[in-house]
Amino acid sequence: MLKPPALRGSTGLHFLQSIAVLEAVWRTAQGLSFLPNRKLVFVVDDDPGMLRGVKRLLREYGYDSVLFASAEAFQNQNDFEKALCVILDINLNDGSSGIELRHRLKAAGISVPVIYMTGKDNPAVREAALQSGCLAYLTKPFSAKSLIEPLERASAGFA
Repeated sequence: MLKPPALRGSTGLHFLQSIAVLEAVWRTAQGLSFLPNRKLVFVVDDDPGMLRGVKRLLREYGYDSVLFASAEAFQNQNDFEKALCVILDINLNDGSSGIELRHRLKAAGISVPVIYMTGKDNPAVREAALQSGCLAYLTKPFSAKSLIEPLERASAGFA
């Protein structure tokens, strides 16, 4: 007669970890969300260093991220329902504006929350960003708290 593996000791732990991995693979293959608490954040910035820094910060606070180095790359994304939020740089090197990108998302019926960030703050741009509807407007460099707090508010809205 076959006995199930003991769930004590390192063998049992490896067995349980294997089951968890298999379950995650199956859920992903079935098209089910592998992020049950909607912790996925899209980040659009033309500065590779900023993208890496934001990714590390998000990971430290338990968020997954997908990075886009241009508005064009981001616009090819079509899986917005899994995203908690989009972090958009306002001034992108390809001549695109994060604010204009936000308006295009709205026009396409995509209502994902947005956090803007910019290294070139001015009152007119700030006002346009706030008028477009955003969770936060951040001036680079910004604190971890100023980024994470609006994400937590957005996450609470999905709970």
